[in-house]
Amino acid sequence: MQSSPFTLNSGHLPLLVSMPHNSSTIPSALANRMHPYAQSSPDTDWLLDSIYDFAVPMGLSLLKPHFSRYVIDLNRPEDDHSLYPGADTTGLCPINCFDRRPIYLPGQEPDEIEILGRIENYWQPYHQALQGEIERIKAEHGYVIVFEAHSIASEVPRFFEGSLPDLNLGTVGGQSCAPELQAAAEAILKSSTYSMVSNARFQGGYITRAYGKPSEGVHSLQLELSQATYLAEDSGSWLPGKVVRLQPVLQSLLNRLLETAQTMQHSS
Repeated sequence: MQSSPFTLNSGHLPLLVSMPHNSSTIPSALANRMHPYAQSSPDTDWLLDSIYDFAVPMGLSLLKPHFSRYVIDLNRPEDDHSLYPGADTTGLCPINCFDRRPIYLPGQEPDEIEILGRIENYWQPYHQALQGEIERIKAEHGYVIVFEAHSIASEVPRFFEGSLPDLNLGTVGGQSCAPELQAAAEAILKSSTYSMVSNARFQGGYITRAYGKPSEGVHSLQLELSQATYLAEDSGSWLPGKVVRLQPVLQSLLNRLLETAQTMQHSS
């Protein structure tokens, strides 16, 4: 295992971008226990760090893991309770892919002791870093915006019917951030040429729910991108023409969140 299971770039602005599903890396000893098709971690939020490559130069903080969600899903609660009761979801240490194929070879699934070890080695360090950076930013600015960056294939029948809208904003039904921030985000997304929806299938994962405490000055929003907005999904290849169209929308979104939060702070 690497010396740290994550990379944190600390910025000078009060916005932290977290992308807990960005990595596709699986330690070789674990990959050897998986079916060949699972070893490539097909359910990764592909190339998000490249999509948001403007974040660190902007002065934002950026937190990303070194390992795949197949090792442990950092956007699930430590006790693995369901975020969408009654709906089909994947767990803390997934045992099947989004298309329901088994990840592990027969008899190779992790047991309870192994899962506890993964929590200690991967989950807890990421969340300690996340909490620490939130506290640092809040101490400096008086507030912080946690922006959860995600992406998913445009069609995943297991989770939703048909094709997903391009931009899927989640604020846990308005509970994880101030209403002014949700309105600002919606205004930017609606003014783009992309289809968008708020608080539909993707309302926000564990991080958005657990850390978004607007009454305490911690605001969290999740944006789930359809991968059709930047990838050729049949091959997984990067489409520069689509990327140059998408990135300005995302950058405008983050800038508007910062401007809105600053206005809120000054008027309080």
